[in-house]
Amino acid sequence: MLRSKSKWKFVSSEECQGQWKDNSTELSPVIKELLIQRGIQSNEEAQEFLLPSIDKLIDPSNLASMDSATKRVHQAIKAKEKILVFGDYDADGVSSTTILIKTLQELGADCDFYIPNRFTEGYGPNESAFKKAFADGFKLIITVDTGIASVHEAEVAKELGLDLIITDHHEPQDVLPDAYAIIHPKCSPDYPFKELAGAGVAFKFAQSLLGYFPEQFLDLVVIGTVADLVPLVGENRILVYFGLKKLSVTTKQGLIALKKQCNIEGKTTEEDIGFLIGPRLNAVGRLQDADLAVHLLLTEDPEEANELVEMVGQLNQERQQIVASIVKEVEQLENIDASKGVIVVAKKGWNEGVLGIVASRLVRKYDRPAIVLSINEENGTAKGSARSIPAFDLFQSCMNLKDLFTHFGGHAQAAGMTLPVENVALLEKELDTIIKQELTSEDFKQEVLVSKTLQLSDISEGLINEIGKLAPFGMANPKPKFHIKCNPYEVRQLGNMKKHLKLMFNENGISLEGIAFGMGDLYSYISPKALVSVVGELGINEWNGIRKPQIVVEDMEIGHWQLFDHRGKKQVDIRDFLNQFDNHTVLYNEKFNTVHNFPDEIRQITYQEAVALDEKVDVLYLYDLPSDLEELRLIINKVKPVNIHACFYVENSAYLSAFPSREDFKWLYSVIWKKQVLDSRKDLNPIINAKKWHKDAVIFMLNVFSELEFVNINNGLIQLNKSPQKKDLQEASVYQERLKQTEIEKILYYATYEELLRWFQDCMGQMENLKEEMKHGL
Repeated sequence: MLRSKSKWKFVSSEECQGQWKDNSTELSPVIKELLIQRGIQSNEEAQEFLLPSIDKLIDPSNLASMDSATKRVHQAIKAKEKILVFGDYDADGVSSTTILIKTLQELGADCDFYIPNRFTEGYGPNESAFKKAFADGFKLIITVDTGIASVHEAEVAKELGLDLIITDHHEPQDVLPDAYAIIHPKCSPDYPFKELAGAGVAFKFAQSLLGYFPEQFLDLVVIGTVADLVPLVGENRILVYFGLKKLSVTTKQGLIALKKQCNIEGKTTEEDIGFLIGPRLNAVGRLQDADLAVHLLLTEDPEEANELVEMVGQLNQERQQIVASIVKEVEQLENIDASKGVIVVAKKGWNEGVLGIVASRLVRKYDRPAIVLSINEENGTAKGSARSIPAFDLFQSCMNLKDLFTHFGGHAQAAGMTLPVENVALLEKELDTIIKQELTSEDFKQEVLVSKTLQLSDISEGLINEIGKLAPFGMANPKPKFHIKCNPYEVRQLGNMKKHLKLMFNENGISLEGIAFGMGDLYSYISPKALVSVVGELGINEWNGIRKPQIVVEDMEIGHWQLFDHRGKKQVDIRDFLNQFDNHTVLYNEKFNTVHNFPDEIRQITYQEAVALDEKVDVLYLYDLPSDLEELRLIINKVKPVNIHACFYVENSAYLSAFPSREDFKWLYSVIWKKQVLDSRKDLNPIINAKKWHKDAVIFMLNVFSELEFVNINNGLIQLNKSPQKKDLQEASVYQERLKQTEIEKILYYATYEELLRWFQDCMGQMENLKEEMKHGL
């Protein structure tokens, strides 16, 4: 057995409460099921989803306040009023800022941008920034990707005589800012799509300001939309679909330099943005002010673009090093108590800008919510970020503890917070109590959404190409993960450090390659005949012009007991197998007097002691051959181990040694009968040489004779008993022991793996078979 690291949640069409409405379609059954899971149930809906159209985008004028905001900007441009674009420091914020600045520049506006410093100003508009804007002569401020919660700052703007236009997509609060205009999908009853990113809202405003569809900004809106993890459905799907095409052939010098640094060639994908472009743009605002990122996206000078992207790349590397350093520090703090349901760590000097990433790393590694805080000793506060697991609503739980915080905000899976240092320990205690009341041990596992179970015969390059038409993938349209159950005919480790696994599956002549990155340690947990279940994403592996389907494995499990064969090895280090289960037991045979070195935490008992066990054993290590097969059979049936390790080593094999025949016994007895007395010190070698017997065989026969009282052996002299009782050779216990040992070795040591597996399977099922026979009156 091998446990999965995550919970597998299988999705079915029935759960989606949908079925395909049209009778005919060119789509495969698998694709139809995937579309139904996405709420698509007809050919018409499928065409609209698979082939997005710009014509399906909603008119920007449907956004509330769009007309008045557009008129105010044109009025400012005409009056030569200075306009300030106030942005945010993440990838969505800098993309939004760039879109609006480029729009205003095209319209001839006197404009500039301002992005607050994460460390000195914090998130969103602030009073001092607005006062500085007023002092610098700005008359109009337009926020992008921020501002919907800035009630106080809107009052400040009004007092200063500044007009404030807010464009945002974050959750509106109960009280909205008193601004000149608010452009926000969720504040617009007539705008049906509510999930635009900040860049999407800025793009809509740009379209309204320019009076035409600004195709030239699609390569910017796609970055903000993908990086901000908004649902990739509806308008977002259309913008990303066409934005990726635009980004693939972009002429913007900053994006060209950025793609080159990321080694992105040809077609750009949403994964390129999510894993390469987005993190680089985010890194700037995490370590310093984000102006550098905006300048990179704005520049039209190739040389400047190369200089700026080099700085961005260095910041990204620095960000990676800082994250790795903090994660290492956290693990060395010894604050990660396995008995607690939450990780809360705090330390002076940690960079606030990366604590969300650190928390995410901890959640993935330890499968529990994590809060990482940086301590400011000057004001006695701790500020940082939190991330959660799917089963735990972190936001609601923290809201129930809101008196502990001076600032708190976020959603179910992520939050930011500031609190007095003295409240940190209490926060950990209270959250731990809530978590233990609400969650079971199974809830702590990460969840993998599995779209469908496939047979190998279902998988082809054609199917994988069809699945690709569901892209771009992201929130609300995840890349499908599939479940496959098959016995791999080959499993091997890959990489210099053997960190990865390659599995080769074959079913009825159809082959599939599986690659499991970072799972090389599971190699020892997969037995030769194991039926392995894997979940992962399907793709095409291309090598030397040969294209083959493959599954990139995200998780795996083996749902049945396994037999691991270590027979013939003098030493087996069982420490390699201790991670998966808790209850490990070693069985040994005390008659062999073999010295074994086992970890202290492993229970070690004899076969005789194991017969009395009345508890389940997870993993059983058989280190010596038993003295009795039936005894072992009883133990196996009783404890029902999930894994058995056969670690037998035989030095002097009874099975391989020739068993003396009845004629051999007769010949040796006749020699003794003739001589009456033999001296083992000088008479045995001539016998051994004459018959070419092994010395052990001669000693065995003499021991049989001695036990049956055919001879007396004393001080090396073997003397014939002249009046023995008539007895059969098999009456001697030493004779029976030799037969028994031979049979034990034959079944447990010299059997093939398949034969040994069947023998243990029979042991496992013996009691069930007996119960079944009794049930039917046999």
